[in-house]
Amino acid sequence: HLLYHFPTIATEPFKAQFGQFPWAGGAAALRAWQRGHTGYPIVDAGMRELWVTGFMHNRIRMVVASFLTKHLLLHWRAGARWFQDTLVDADLANNSCGWQWVAGSGADASPYFRIFNPVTQGERFDEEGRYIRRWVPELALLPDRYLNQPWEAPPAVLAIAGVRLGENYPHPLVDHRSARESALAAYGSLRERK
Repeated sequence: HLLYHFPTIATEPFKAQFGQFPWAGGAAALRAWQRGHTGYPIVDAGMRELWVTGFMHNRIRMVVASFLTKHLLLHWRAGARWFQDTLVDADLANNSCGWQWVAGSGADASPYFRIFNPVTQGERFDEEGRYIRRWVPELALLPDRYLNQPWEAPPAVLAIAGVRLGENYPHPLVDHRSARESALAAYGSLRERK
């Protein structure tokens, strides 16, 4: 319905003010997200599953989309293009509208202040760590306590698990708290322009 009545929704924001949104650049950050090397295990697991299988659960789709648009401040179109290329169930209307919903620019969009915390999302929806351990095997030996935030593990725990941050698993691309504040400021700039 939306694509039929608003054919530009696949490439342009449904909410016009988002045409002025201060998206960041970041080809390196986009590549890290696409490859599952963000340093956030639940995001990386989702992106790796997508690459291997062409599928990911809707919850993980929302988490990785929120991470791209709100943590990295990369344009939703970059995520929509990647999903269109990699999802076996890709559909132009669903894909574009889903990305705009998460980014806040779509019809009946997610509130701008809804910024998924990738650590708590992993803890809540992958309580036993099976999903992360399957798709991010370099973290498989980490205790549950550190699985969603390996940077918090003491050096001895990392050594026992064979995790070398910055070598066989990346440091986080961004700090969640700082990224959240930056996203809220960027979204706030739209409200100021009204």
